[in-house]
Amino acid sequence: MILIDPPAWPAWNRVWSHLVSDDSLDELHEFARKAGIPARGFDRDHYDVPSDKYDELVAAGAVPVSSRVLVRRLLVSGLRHRKGSGQVRP
Repeated sequence: MILIDPPAWPAWNRVWSHLVSDDSLDELHEFARKAGIPARGFDRDHYDVPSDKYDELVAAGAVPVSSRVLVRRLLVSGLRHRKGSGQVRP
């Protein structure tokens, strides 16, 4: 399942959400590709997406959840990658 948390992370004069899959990185990359999210938005286990894309991504099928739920689901799935884990971009 593709999950998205509320836009709450300020950076570069914007506010950002995280887009993840609790199933596979392949599922996440496919969803992002279809939604037009550039590969450069991928960071180890999630895509950073600007707040202006939030409603569009929810309409495309991303399930809105709290940031806490998003991280918990990512951890339980085994897909959580912390800094220094060697995860490469798609």
